[in-house]
Amino acid sequence: MKIELRFFASVREALGATQEVVDLPDHVKTVGDVRAFLMGRGGLWMEVLSPEKALRMAYDHNMVEPDTLIEEGGEVAFFPPVTGG
Repeated sequence: MKIELRFFASVREALGATQEVVDLPDHVKTVGDVRAFLMGRGGLWMEVLSPEKALRMAYDHNMVEPDTLIEEGGEVAFFPPVTGG
């Protein structure tokens, strides 16, 4: 299945990427699976998307939990928590 990925703020800066279209293997079914799949690229991807990192995730413009199911053509976004002042 193909989905669009978007990266924001410090995640975008660290990865040097704003967006990407990716063709996922069949076993990737949730937003959390997408994160794990990307971490499997190793190196910087593993570091930036590590489970120890506080990251927010959105699916089709809605904040979601890692167990949210994804569908063909969906959009998954990763970004750091936002604080205000």
